[in-house]
Amino acid sequence: MAKKEQDKPKDKKKSIFSDNRLKIVFGIFIIFLSVFLTIAFISYLFTWKADQSFEFSDVFSNADIVVENWSGKAGAWIANLFMNKWFGLASFSLPFILFVIGLRFLHFRLYPIRKTLKILIIGTILFSVLFGFTFGTTNGFLGSGLGGGHGYFIAQWLNSLVGKPGTAFILIVLFVAFSVYTSNLALEWIQKLIDKILQPKTKPEELAAADIETVDNPENKPVFDSLQNNTENFDEEVIDEKLVFTTRKATPENTDTKVTLNEDNNIELEIEPTNQNDGSDEITYELKDYDPTLDLSQYKLPTLELLDDYSKNSDGQINKDEIIANKDKIVETLANYKIQIDKIKATVGPTVTLYEIIPAPGVRISKIKNLEDDIALSLSALGIRIIAPIPGRGTIGIEVPNQNPEIVSMKSIITSKNFAETKYDLAIGLGKTISNETFVFDLAKMPHLLVAGATGQGKSVGLNAIIASLLYKKHPSQLKFVMIDPKKVELTLYSKIEKHFLAKLPDSEEPIITDTQKVVYTLNSLCIEMDQRYDLLKLGSVRNIKEYNAKFIARKLNPELGHRYLPYIVVIVDEFADLIMTAGREIEGPLTRLAQLARAIGIHLIIATQRPSTNIITGTIKANFPARLAFRVSSMIDSRTILDSPGANQLIGRGDMLISSGSDLVRLQCAFIDTPELEKIVDFIGNQRGYPTAYHLPEFTPEGSDDTLEVDLSKRDALFDDAARLVVRHQQGSTSLIQRKFSIGYNRAGRIIDQLEAANIVGPFEGSKARQVLFADEYSLEQYLRDFADNN
Repeated sequence: MAKKEQDKPKDKKKSIFSDNRLKIVFGIFIIFLSVFLTIAFISYLFTWKADQSFEFSDVFSNADIVVENWSGKAGAWIANLFMNKWFGLASFSLPFILFVIGLRFLHFRLYPIRKTLKILIIGTILFSVLFGFTFGTTNGFLGSGLGGGHGYFIAQWLNSLVGKPGTAFILIVLFVAFSVYTSNLALEWIQKLIDKILQPKTKPEELAAADIETVDNPENKPVFDSLQNNTENFDEEVIDEKLVFTTRKATPENTDTKVTLNEDNNIELEIEPTNQNDGSDEITYELKDYDPTLDLSQYKLPTLELLDDYSKNSDGQINKDEIIANKDKIVETLANYKIQIDKIKATVGPTVTLYEIIPAPGVRISKIKNLEDDIALSLSALGIRIIAPIPGRGTIGIEVPNQNPEIVSMKSIITSKNFAETKYDLAIGLGKTISNETFVFDLAKMPHLLVAGATGQGKSVGLNAIIASLLYKKHPSQLKFVMIDPKKVELTLYSKIEKHFLAKLPDSEEPIITDTQKVVYTLNSLCIEMDQRYDLLKLGSVRNIKEYNAKFIARKLNPELGHRYLPYIVVIVDEFADLIMTAGREIEGPLTRLAQLARAIGIHLIIATQRPSTNIITGTIKANFPARLAFRVSSMIDSRTILDSPGANQLIGRGDMLISSGSDLVRLQCAFIDTPELEKIVDFIGNQRGYPTAYHLPEFTPEGSDDTLEVDLSKRDALFDDAARLVVRHQQGSTSLIQRKFSIGYNRAGRIIDQLEAANIVGPFEGSKARQVLFADEYSLEQYLRDFADNN
């Protein structure tokens, strides 16, 4: 069935011009007609008096009539029709457009036909009236004057309507508008004139340097998009599909700048001094690196005033008596079991104090390890954990909770030197260690994080601390979140930053994903995004997102080939157990694939659950999540499930946690950030100017669905025909291409691509691959569109 649909348009391509030989013959004929009319019109400038001495109605029937026009009677008749009765000198546009069309049939593209035809029609009418008003009948020159009969009649009608001053004003405005529309030089001249009137004088060198850096690119599009679309500053020339742009505004008068695409599809900038005086210094400029943040150049990171300092609510003093008492009880308990120690020292943390002991020679470590419950009994404390031995120190550690734990505020983490000066790509300040040092890790190197903890032990606060850390470090152009919240209440707060930091499916209304089916679609969409990014890395000859973005920022990758700046995507999944129970394999499949492959292309997963059982956190998931974060859990089995070792069941709760990144376990006190603080942060971000929409993930079509059956081709989009020409010209059936070229939203571009598929102009959706374009050239498409319009 699909094969028949793809063959359908090919049958409709057949026409009188399907034979290339007929195209060539027709092209030669049109060029001949163009030359014939040009000769006739030029001759009419000299022979119009003689040829107007007889009636043209008799010119073909009376053989005695002899004309002086170089193109004979036919040429004299046509020239009189256009030059005298119609448009005057403006009639020379007719042979020109015929010449352009003839060359197109011979496969030479001199100018785009549609645009050229539009300009010439408007120009012919305008200049006819302009000549008619300015020169009148010019003593009968050409019969009706330089503007022809049409120009003279319209000019006289305008004179009677608004008077000569009014007519002059109207024609001047129309002439300026036409010049600006058709000529970059006219627009540039007007801009310079306005600048001279409204702006203070600036040195040419400073102006040139400023312009060459900004390239007049307010939306900070990649260099080729900016250069192609910004007709104010650049003229475009297409030669063998290579783009050459010559700057006109951005360089001083004595330089000429060219941005070219070389054979390796890399961008080259060459600035050559021209018309310089001998002995003058050579002027060189460098094109400024692409800055992804310029779209939101006024964006400001959240301020520290939005966070509360909870250290004011706790004394933060070290209770020496408590430390000495605990030390004595530990020594006494060990002595009761005839275990002698040589040395003991204490390291005081925010909630836990670490006592390091060096046992006497001959004491077995396992003997001390077995006394964990006895030491807890003697100290009358919960959450005691024995680390035997402490890796890299040659000591045995006994962690004892403090009687007056300190609250670690998020503000203290953000202001710490470790966090402020870190160069990590995705820096996360999670909390403080036992030694009171701020613990900062790089999610990009983890590369994924598994979070578990019983209800009320700080898991949600931990997720908020992770998100807040990233919001305090990254610009919206550099980072996007995909937030999945089956409980519908934990992450809803972040919907306010939808247009800054959130990513979602194009057709999704809710920024926070709560529906299980939408979760499945989103994870599959992320797999498509992952495949597309790997294709870009392959084209860019790089291995990871960091190298790719560095190359793109340096303008070494061509956006016309699909290259784009890639933001990091952090996927946060809360209540993973609920998703597994409701969707199972549909969730685990794409999630596992992302965990295995997505690291290099900047997609990182953070999965949280309060039930770390083996049927939820399977071996496949654990194998791809080397970094694990455990808050207090209810049993040793759960601790072994999440950490592969006991310990999480011995934590004291309220943000006390263990983080494992390989073989090492680090005990932390999680930073506390309250809901009012989060509200102030998201309000601060949300009140700033954001992007028009959230970051759109690739569209995902489930297997077995056939959306094309629902497309009503009788209600085609107004851009349907133009979009069809665009995809055929680029041979790329891409929603993002249509969205970018026509400056429309993703949803509308998606509907257009569905209509193109239903009309058999592009092929069906093929996952990460671009849709197949079913027409090879624009001419066959035009024939098909005409037939299609007649039948629909």
